[in-house]
Order: sequence, then structure tokens, then C-alpha cells
Amino acid sequence: MLSDHASSVASVVFLLDVDNTLLDNDRFAADLGDTLEQAFGATEHDRYWAIYAQLRDELGYADYLGALQRFRAGLDNNPALLQMSAYLLEYPFAERLYPHALDTVAHLRTLGPTAILSDGDVVFQPRKIQHAGLWDALDGEVLIYLHKQHMLVAMQQRYPAAHYVMVDDKPQILAEMKQRLGHKLTTVFVRQGHYAAAAPADLQPAPDLTIACIGDLRGRKLEDFLPDTPVISLPAN
Repeated sequence: MLSDHASSVASVVFLLDVDNTLLDNDRFAADLGDTLEQAFGATEHDRYWAIYAQLRDELGYADYLGALQRFRAGLDNNPALLQMSAYLLEYPFAERLYPHALDTVAHLRTLGPTAILSDGDVVFQPRKIQHAGLWDALDGEVLIYLHKQHMLVAMQQRYPAAHYVMVDDKPQILAEMKQRLGHKLTTVFVRQGHYAAAAPADLQPAPDLTIACIGDLRGRKLEDFLPDTPVISLPAN
């Protein structure tokens, strides 16, 4: 566990995002949308997602349970409403892990201490990580912040290291983290999910590594992540 290293400085610590990095959150959102439409109809489906978008703009992260709280207005007598909380909290996230996600986690842990670094709330996001099997795979080494790119001092206090590697599907967040940590951070952009698809091609600083899917990191050596690695794209296996 990383906590065993709290009093010492690791050589390299690997930090992994969750949504659309280790698991297919877009697929979850599509499933949720289908369930909402079947239970409440198209109009209420659209109302939920409008509430969700408004909350995301207010908070800066996805809050599916918070959106459900607001969504209940006018639906208190609808028996389907109370089933939605169970749907969210019991969703089978383990079935939404990307291929070889757990293998990749296991491999990175052979190279150095590895932890999840995610944005999110303190109820649904941990639940998702637990149900996906990621909590156990990482022995509970999980950090969840409101805005992780603004919490790098706290992250370093938790996991002191000479160098960090951040794996994420959002190049904008990777760029912000790189601006703050500079050569102390290697950024790995995973081209998975809608955020990756919509990312600008000329974002600066560019990711240090770009991969097609999380499984592409299996078998990579520690030196592939060391400082001064040129910007490259790793081919899919």
C-alpha cells in the first residue's frame, strides 16, 4: 500500500483517473439515459440531463445523485423514482471496465506505487470505484477531490515522490497539471470517451504520451515514463 511509503519518497508514483480512463462512463450514462426514458418518458429524461448539466456547471464535476435529488420535484408519487437511487448505487460498474484495465493496474503497481486520482462527490464516486473492483485492486489507495488539478500539493503530501505519472482521458486537465508540476510530471492521454474525442489538437502543453486505450500501458517499462521522454504516440497492442 502507498500508505506504507508515507514517510519516504518514492521514485515514481502512478496516478490513474477513473471515468473513461479505467471504465466506460459514457456507456453508464447511456444506460442511465435509457432507464430514465423507459421509466419517466422523453420529457423527464431531458429534464434530468438538464439538471445534471446545470449541477455540473455549478460544481465542476458530475453529480448523478445530486441531479436525482432535484429531479424528484413533481415525481414524489411516481413509484419509479425511488428505484432510481438503487439503480445508481448498485449499477454493475465492474462490467464497464475497459479491456485489460485491471491488468494495467497490476502492471503499473510492479513499476511503482499506484493510486486513483479522481474528481467527484464523496458518495457516488467511491461507490463506483468499489463496485468496479478498482478499490480492492489498488488496496484502497484512492484520492477523490472536487478539482484534482487544484489539489496537487495535497496529493504530494499523501504520496511523496520524485516523479509522478498521470493517466487521464481529459487533456485539458493533464495540461493544467503539467503547468503546475512541470518536469516532475509525465502526462499520459488516453483517447477514450467523449472528452478525448472533443479535445483540441493544439492544446499546450501537449501530453507526453498518447495512447489509444488503457490496455496499451501493459508491458511498458519504467523508463517509458521517465522525465524528458519525447512526445510520442504508443501503438495499440
